[in-house]
Amino acid sequence: MKAVQYREIGKGPEVVEVDVPEPGPGQIRLKVTAAGLCHSDWFVMDLPEEQYIYGLPLTLGHEGAGIVDKLGEGVEGIEVGGSYAVYGPWGCGLCHACSRGAENYCSHAAELGIAPPGLGAPGAMAEYLIVDDKRHLIPLGDLDPVETVSLTDAGLTPYHAIKNALPKLVPGSTAVVIGVGGLGHVGVQIIRAISQARVIALDLSDEKLALAREVGAHDIVVSGPDAAERVRDLTNGLGADVVFDFVGAQPTLDTARAVVAVDGHIEIVGIGGGLLPTGFFSTPFGASARAPYWGTRSELMEVIDLARSGAVSVHVEQFGIDDAVAAYGKLHDGTVRGRAVIVP
Repeated sequence: MKAVQYREIGKGPEVVEVDVPEPGPGQIRLKVTAAGLCHSDWFVMDLPEEQYIYGLPLTLGHEGAGIVDKLGEGVEGIEVGGSYAVYGPWGCGLCHACSRGAENYCSHAAELGIAPPGLGAPGAMAEYLIVDDKRHLIPLGDLDPVETVSLTDAGLTPYHAIKNALPKLVPGSTAVVIGVGGLGHVGVQIIRAISQARVIALDLSDEKLALAREVGAHDIVVSGPDAAERVRDLTNGLGADVVFDFVGAQPTLDTARAVVAVDGHIEIVGIGGGLLPTGFFSTPFGASARAPYWGTRSELMEVIDLARSGAVSVHVEQFGIDDAVAAYGKLHDGTVRGRAVIVP
């Protein structure tokens, strides 16, 4: 079968031929219908050799959906031929976090050698994918997997951050969304769907700001030296009750710190490498900051239900598996509108 793999440090992705995998006891094989690209793939592939921990060769793709093709021994309750999305942050399944569905915060996964697909385990950017346990499959029903697959990260990750901040997103509040690319444009929709907050979107790209308007942002601001002052003007000097930074670079974190309100909150979702100093004389009184990771299994179900209701959708650019390298190039250059999806 064809697969998109990272095979050599510093070389980038390649399309290669590999064997079709067989499911072991308790496992499920999916015939992949869609696999999403993510900036975190480039984060992994850009790591120097001394920091790279994901194994080689690595089949990419931590956003996956597919049709159940074959069941391993002992698997029950999963329909062969059924369409499913894959919950990505696999955990041990037994600890306190996993017992409440928060496998994204499993404290034992690393020591047990458990890794997410595409981030240690073979990922979804192939014709077939092995899923380790049926609990990691979320039924899609009649939802289009190409339009839905990115919700497994680009929807789940913003939803997890937004749901945590929901007590501050009361009527009359303001949420600032920094970066309205793959995750941010979904984040805008989720805020609008589950809260009454006013949304101000920031980005460097006029096209992405237009997308932010299209999906529900009340105001748009061009990122840059004057962005914080503009946000303060729009909020009568008060600032934002919650800031969602979907970039996480130093300039965007500096902006987040400059626009957050007294007793406000910052969710640092992006992995751009920036650091946020906090404390007296750094952030406003009472302001808090958090760096969330992915989301829970129940939250993915909720995100899928939002998509089913029509409240949330992903703007998708579709590519064949043979065009995956070119798609990763567009992602790297920041020219993808919304989310890129590979259809094997």
